[in-house]
Amino acid sequence: MKFTEFRVGQIIEAGPHRVDESAIIEFATRFDPQSFHVDKAVAAMSQWRGLIASGFHTVCIAMRLVVDTILRDSASCGSPGLEYLKWTAPVRPGDTLSLKVNVLEVRQSRSGKYGVVRWQWRLFNQENQLVLDLVATSLFG
Repeated sequence: MKFTEFRVGQIIEAGPHRVDESAIIEFATRFDPQSFHVDKAVAAMSQWRGLIASGFHTVCIAMRLVVDTILRDSASCGSPGLEYLKWTAPVRPGDTLSLKVNVLEVRQSRSGKYGVVRWQWRLFNQENQLVLDLVATSLFG
């Protein structure tokens, strides 16, 4: 999408994305090797009662959905950061995730060099349970 296509109140949906056990273990082995992300037996005995995805893996899935649906072929040029990030429920093997993006603010930067989009990303599992909630600011050339 181009910057001029964003409107406050706009809802953009993306997905679904199915989460495989092997992807959970592979991501966590490389980047977040806590036992409840990489070891099924240990995870089964944990408070989570089974393997769960790293929260950062969940953020990466949301990012992929945003890139595929919104940012590909756009003039996106980065982000100064997140306002907040919440993991509200665990993501488990076999979950199917869908994203809803709500455009909160659209404006020009003070310098006039960038378009600024402030938006909320909410990722839901197949039971419509919220698993990720974040507000980000993105810059567009």
